[in-house]
Amino acid sequence: MHKNWILFKVYLTAGTFTFSGGMAMLPMIERQLVNQYHLIDRDTLYEYTTLSQTFPGVIALTNACFLGKKINGTKGMIAAGIGAILPAFVLMLAATIAYQLIPQKGVIISIMAAIRAASAAFLFSAAYSLARYNLRDAASILLALACFLLTVFNLASAPTLIVAAAVVGILLSVTKRRAAKA
Repeated sequence: MHKNWILFKVYLTAGTFTFSGGMAMLPMIERQLVNQYHLIDRDTLYEYTTLSQTFPGVIALTNACFLGKKINGTKGMIAAGIGAILPAFVLMLAATIAYQLIPQKGVIISIMAAIRAASAAFLFSAAYSLARYNLRDAASILLALACFLLTVFNLASAPTLIVAAAVVGILLSVTKRRAAKA
């Protein structure tokens, strides 16, 4: 039960105090699950976080489910999943009700602009952490750079890039096997 409470609390806290989606939560989740509670090692955290990005749906929830299941089975998956979605549900419910009551000018606009700037910092931090874990060889770096440029210039969609990356991974694996046999 203790692990489930920790998973719920970690994802509830991360979901409440980070904006911009699942990847912005990564530094906070890493700090707590890896460094503070020692429930999972850093490599496994990044492996499951990377995997969670390849599935459709909300990244924060997918990540919570994968890591919760890894740490404490189905009960851990449910605890982490509820912790991940509860803040968004409550905040969106409150925001939807309050939206018409809040003036859309002055200090409110400044607050929202500041929150967006902070959100960008969280996303850059998560991207940096994932890059450090995943980009360990020249092929990975070149593939990441190519996907980044194709995305920035809107030349390919995410599904296309995921399939292309999978094909490149298969080709690299076959090439490595052939080189090892030779």
